Amino acid sequence: MKVTKLIFAASLVLLFATSCSPRLSGDWMVKGFETLTPGQPGASLSNIGTIHFNPNGTGEKNVNYTLLGLNYSDTHPFKWTAYDGGYVTILSEGSEFSKTWIVIRNKKKNQLWKTTDGANKVQVLELEKVP
Repeated sequence: MKVTKLIFAASLVLLFATSCSPRLSGDWMVKGFETLTPGQPGASLSNIGTIHFNPNGTGEKNVNYTLLGLNYSDTHPFKWTAYDGGYVTILSEGSEFSKTWIVIRNKKKNQLWKTTDGANKVQVLELEKVP
C-alpha cells in the first residue's frame, strides 16, 4: 500500500512537471523581432539567428542583425525559467533578450512572446522550431 502511494505521488509530480514545462527545449529560429514605440516608426527584423534552449534551464544564442546602421551580435549563454501563467524569463548579461516575456502563443512549432520596458517600448519575438 505504501509503495502504491509513493508511485502515485511520483507520477503526479512527473505529470505536473511535464504538463507545465513549455515546449522550448531544442533549437528555435528567431523568425521575427520587432520593437514598437507609440508615435514612432517601429523596427522589424526577420530571420536573425537561432536560440537553443536546454532542458536544464540554460541555453545559447546565435543572433546577429543590423539596425539603423549598427551591427548587433548576441552569442551570450543564458539561463531561462518558464512559469505557469505564460511567462518566460531569460537572464543573459548584455543581451536584448534578457527580460521577462509574456507568452502570447505557445505552439509546438511556433512561439510568440511580448515584453515591455515599463514605459512605452514593446518588443515582440517570434520563434519557429528548427526541425
